[in-house]
Amino acid sequence: MYLPVRDSLSADSVVPRLRGRFGRPYEHVESAPSTQLLVAPEAPEGALAVADEQTAGRGRLGRRWMAPAGTSLLCSLQLRPNVAPERLPELTVVAARACGDAIEALTELEPELKFPNDLLLGGRKVAGILAEAREDRVVLGIGVNVNLRAEELRQQVDRPATSLLVETTREFDRGELLVELLERLEARYDAWLSAGR
Repeated sequence: MYLPVRDSLSADSVVPRLRGRFGRPYEHVESAPSTQLLVAPEAPEGALAVADEQTAGRGRLGRRWMAPAGTSLLCSLQLRPNVAPERLPELTVVAARACGDAIEALTELEPELKFPNDLLLGGRKVAGILAEAREDRVVLGIGVNVNLRAEELRQQVDRPATSLLVETTREFDRGELLVELLERLEARYDAWLSAGR
């Protein structure tokens, strides 16, 4: 008998499962142009915005990030690192490695980092990171192709795409992936901060 995966990014579903300080406060919307625009300048470090769909999502170099509603993990996290400005680009790799850790924990697949901001499975893009420095903060955007079927993946791009569903033939709870990602990102971020002191 087929049992559908519990797959909700609502605050009621995710916040009780959080294991650290990242993801608080938590904002979830069904649709937004981009989660990068939902994070308020005055929000504290750890504030998170999540959307089931982005209508104008973008990656590095202005590339579009498109996915059917409810199929991907699309989020932006507020960081306020007290570090020299020249260190800020390192955050992209910190986040990419944490995202790879989270994917591996759930799927047993080992994503490859395509420097500086893409994660690949079998040479195909499964996730991307976008870090934007703004005054005294960094808004860290993360997109992961989770439950997209093969026919839903964009093919007319510079690098073919894949999803966790395509690679494993099973669906995943995006909330579980998000909780795992935030825990691992917090640990890697804290270690990165400490290394610069």
